[in-house]
Amino acid sequence: MNLTNPQDVGLDPERLNRLNGVLSADIEQNRYDGAVLAIGRRGKLVYHEAIGYAERAAERMAKTDDVFSLMSITKSMSTVVVLDYFERGKFSLTTQVADIIPEFGAVGKRRVTIAQLLNHTGGMSHGLPPLPLEQLGNLEAVVQAVCTMSIEAPPGQEVSYSPIISQSVLAEVVRRVDGGHRSYRQIMEDVLFKPLGMHDTSLGQRADLEDRRVPIVVRDRGEGFLAPEFLEGMNDVLREGAEVPAAGGYSTALDVYRFAEMLRRGGALDGARILSPVTIDFARKNHTGDKKNNVFTFVQEHRGWNEWPAYLGLGFYLRGEVLYPDHYGVLASPGTFGHVGAGSTMFWIDPEQDMVFVGLTSGLMEESRSLERWQRLSDIALSAIV
Repeated sequence: MNLTNPQDVGLDPERLNRLNGVLSADIEQNRYDGAVLAIGRRGKLVYHEAIGYAERAAERMAKTDDVFSLMSITKSMSTVVVLDYFERGKFSLTTQVADIIPEFGAVGKRRVTIAQLLNHTGGMSHGLPPLPLEQLGNLEAVVQAVCTMSIEAPPGQEVSYSPIISQSVLAEVVRRVDGGHRSYRQIMEDVLFKPLGMHDTSLGQRADLEDRRVPIVVRDRGEGFLAPEFLEGMNDVLREGAEVPAAGGYSTALDVYRFAEMLRRGGALDGARILSPVTIDFARKNHTGDKKNNVFTFVQEHRGWNEWPAYLGLGFYLRGEVLYPDHYGVLASPGTFGHVGAGSTMFWIDPEQDMVFVGLTSGLMEESRSLERWQRLSDIALSAIV
């Protein structure tokens, strides 16, 4: 994908290039190790830079084609696959999960719907399934374990972000209505990655991409939502064949940009129609009202921040209208939507400004510090609009 002069799409090149200086200063101060960013407007890629290290300990410099663990950005990609099967009439968003996975209905989960798993109001635990870490890449084992777990709140009453569990169940829903013959990993490849030309993207690490893989290293080892040992342990979990639909994707900034561009364009890119614009518009509405997101309680207490609404769509975080700490920047339009991944990754689409921002970084930060980092970088990018 060729770069366009930022001026051709209403961006000031000097203002946009402020990102280079800020990123370089952050990396020099050891806040994190490196970054690859891809930014576009009106369908044109205007910024694609690699700065710092892919692996600081090995003095391996970052390159634009580095392959990163996407962390929870994977959720948005999995969500698109779920919505594809919804559009095919395989289920409704109001379908109860137990209608497709009967064993899921045990221990109070009978009323949980597909939409509630997508917007994190299904009452599912924000912890991990009761399995050894090395089993998290085994989708069948994870779903079996989740089926034995009870919910932590009545469906629809609270927003509690589920890092692993909800998306694993949704993947199994897709796999079963698909007929049970294809792995979820293959379904994602066939339904999403191949049609969009995302040739450097996979669920679980592909062997042919290993040389470009950026290892998961936690640079900021302060107290955070997820333990550094767990995050770094994912290096061994997310190998080839692993299926972690919530956090197991690997990709390049340019491939994530293609995914985001598809969403910005209403569900199609380069002749491949993935979703209807009607479905995307519905998915990016606020489906959680004024409810807060319980997962941020720790961060808010830790940093002394006031509460803010969850602003969750179906598989996407939304900017919303309240002024509060936000990954997408305070300048982002209220309808901006996207996702973030554990202290390291983010993408957003601002429909009002026709703008896409993708950032993948090495050297994970504590979640609230990463939020501040992305807010600052997003606002720099948005303030380049002239």
